[in-house]
Amino acid sequence: MDKNISGLSMQKIIDKTVNVLEESKKDIFSIGEAARKDEENTRKELENINEEINDLINRIDRLEKRNRKARIKLMHVSSDFYNSTEEDIKKAYSEAENSSIEIAVLQEKEDQLKNQRNTLEQRIIKIKDTVKMAENLVTKVSIMHEYLLGELSSLSDQYDDLKQKQLMMVKVIEAQEEERKRVAREIHDGPAQSLANLVFRVEVVEKMMDYDSEKALVELHNLKSMIRGSVQDVRKIIYDLRPMSLDDLGLLPTLKRYIDKYQQQTNITINMEIIGNQRRLASTYEVTIFRLTQEALNNIYKHSQATRGGIRLKFGKNLLHLNIFDNGKGFNKDDINHENNFGLISMQERCALLGGKIDIESSKSGGTKINITLPINEEGGR
Repeated sequence: MDKNISGLSMQKIIDKTVNVLEESKKDIFSIGEAARKDEENTRKELENINEEINDLINRIDRLEKRNRKARIKLMHVSSDFYNSTEEDIKKAYSEAENSSIEIAVLQEKEDQLKNQRNTLEQRIIKIKDTVKMAENLVTKVSIMHEYLLGELSSLSDQYDDLKQKQLMMVKVIEAQEEERKRVAREIHDGPAQSLANLVFRVEVVEKMMDYDSEKALVELHNLKSMIRGSVQDVRKIIYDLRPMSLDDLGLLPTLKRYIDKYQQQTNITINMEIIGNQRRLASTYEVTIFRLTQEALNNIYKHSQATRGGIRLKFGKNLLHLNIFDNGKGFNKDDINHENNFGLISMQERCALLGGKIDIESSKSGGTKINITLPINEEGGR
């Protein structure tokens, strides 16, 4: 009786939680859609301001040419005093003065528009952050919603079934990796191209060269450098989210490319050795192996003070062995906990979800060696 009551209470809690998550998902999605609409409107406003700035620059350029002609005329009229009437002098002076005032007014308007443009650009950055945050929240809520709706509804019957738990967590990993691929594609097709489109601002600056070439060139070079740096940052984000080569080329070429880049950035020499019958594995396994290697190398760079390390990947018939080691300073394994070594804890959890094992050997003077064993049976291999 108590068991049935407990089961009913748990089901009510799950149902209520599922409903709350569904409503929260809708609310977060609405926030994201509103932010996207706001971004679209802000970009249109930014385009209009850029057109106005471009038009102002052209008008100022024409006025400055008129102003130079007027001042030359005023100089001639003033020097030819006996052949010029007072009316001629006043007219020449008026033309020069009026054009100077008009130039000053237009330049002031140009400065105001540039300030508006900077404000809009900052606003777009903040809106994009809001959109990204909303997408991340929707993804997390969706995973939790499916988790509760699908698997936890029968938690009392599955609690002691390790196989079911493993399959459930594999689904969570697959959902997370699918989300990474989606975000990577969106960033590649969106912000990266948007950054490239900023080059058109260079053309506006170049037109300034007619009246202040030195300032224009400095701003032009700075702007181009900022664009290149931004594009590189976006590409790095894409790679960190999900190396596209992992799907296209497979695990080994992606690892080799990652290690080459890692060595260039850290000056730590990494030797990789592949043993056994090399082959493609299921996507979930290749992603897991790549993330385990990535986390281990990050730990070597951040904590070990090593100068060299190594990776040994051995393909067996039913098992895959991954060994990662370095010559840096080690640590006490008893000190590993969630607070001070989240990376290693995460590696242990990834291995456990695929039915694998991880063993860590470390000493203060002998460096660290991480030994990972993963089953690659019919579910894991190809």
